[in-house]
Amino acid sequence: MTEVRGFTDSQKQEYFRRRFRNKELSSRIISHLKTSRSLYIMCGIPVYCWITATVLEHMLTTEERAELPKTLTDMYSHFLLVQTKKKHKYHEGQEMSCQELTNADREVLLKLGRLGFEHLQKKSILFYQEDLEQCGLDVTEASVYSGVCTEIFKRESVIFQKPVYCFVHLSIQEFLAAVYMFHCYTNRKTEVLQNFLTEDDKGNKISLKDISSLEDFLIRAMEESLKIPNSHLELFVRFLHGLSMKSNQRLLGGLLGQTESSPQTIQRVINNLKKISSEGKCPERCINILYSLREMNDVLVHQEIQEFLKSQNKSEKKLSEIESTALAHMLMMSENVMDEFDLQKYNTSREGRWSLLPAVVNCRKARLHDVHIFGGSCGSLALALTSDPSHLRELHMKSVRLEEDAEELFTHLGHPNCRLETLSFENSTLLEKNCSELLSALKSNPPYLKRLDLIGCNLEGSGMKQLYDYLESPHCKLQFKRSVHLT
Repeated sequence: MTEVRGFTDSQKQEYFRRRFRNKELSSRIISHLKTSRSLYIMCGIPVYCWITATVLEHMLTTEERAELPKTLTDMYSHFLLVQTKKKHKYHEGQEMSCQELTNADREVLLKLGRLGFEHLQKKSILFYQEDLEQCGLDVTEASVYSGVCTEIFKRESVIFQKPVYCFVHLSIQEFLAAVYMFHCYTNRKTEVLQNFLTEDDKGNKISLKDISSLEDFLIRAMEESLKIPNSHLELFVRFLHGLSMKSNQRLLGGLLGQTESSPQTIQRVINNLKKISSEGKCPERCINILYSLREMNDVLVHQEIQEFLKSQNKSEKKLSEIESTALAHMLMMSENVMDEFDLQKYNTSREGRWSLLPAVVNCRKARLHDVHIFGGSCGSLALALTSDPSHLRELHMKSVRLEEDAEELFTHLGHPNCRLETLSFENSTLLEKNCSELLSALKSNPPYLKRLDLIGCNLEGSGMKQLYDYLESPHCKLQFKRSVHLT
């Protein structure tokens, strides 16, 4: 396993201050990014800081004044135009408007988009000459974009002395793939669409009449992303939703084609996204639905949650699944660590409780009541134990049932970042496999764990006897409570 760490908030700001000697310029850029939380979060990726700096420096220091980007799609649309302008200036000696693409530009960018999309589906980020030729790109065209516009596409000769091509960053590949797919939709390239959108969420084969409108196309794309575990299409789908906005279609000129992006159509797409979020999807996946809403400039859910957090009696309002997802995300990304997160204080459905679990990562004490802990929901708890830094010190689970695939909860107790001191399973059910995994974790001597509470627990199978033999042995230094029901 390789852990890739990005920038902390202070490192993000340090990057921009070091990048620009002009203190006023760096301050304006940092200030703008903070007004759009989704952009500021993305700056945890160093390459995205560079993309952002490239775009905002150009927009703030040239005569081409325009509203600064507020969404990810907007930022990448401007980035594409800035780099294309550089190609014309340095390679062809021509000046061009930043909102101007030639026919030749469009043709090459769509070919790069096709390359990006076809290999995104294969989870591939390296390309060879035959891959380029398959998408209609010759080496000369690729060299123009690799030799001059290295910020989009680059060429190296490092593997078996064979030229290897790749996009500078996966997000650029995902953006151009989305541009290509949107172009295919507007130009009714039926074979491409049907190869991408093969089946609906019920397993029925999709026909062209199922994607006759923009809202049909976008909802099918989102469903395609959600049905893939650990989906590699999440950012691609987010870009698709952003490209449906008139502002980005104007920005990219004829690259996307004409579509029916009326306010009524956009509202139907937004309503569809909110409907999908209420269907009990994994909470981590619902966050991408929330981000897609942001790409469409829908901040209503965000505003409602801000009002909810200001209210005195939070239990009076029943939170929908998308509101629960938004609340969890807001609590997760807050600069202030919560002293206590109590799941029982929030009035929501079972799916809503799952959606709230990611908030555990940003609290010192978590109280989880009457929730089903399985592989999908366990990821949030595992993240809380292993994040850097890990704030969680006490994890109290009452009346929960753990499934066999919840092993991440136990395996990460010995993680170097874990600082958990108290672990409680009051009135909960642990399966035999859970008991064995807990025992294995305890024997690994997690350095900070001091207290284990098993009061009122149902412990199933022979694993519980081995667990109790260890807990009562002189080797165990834990404080524990043991009123349990043995089955």
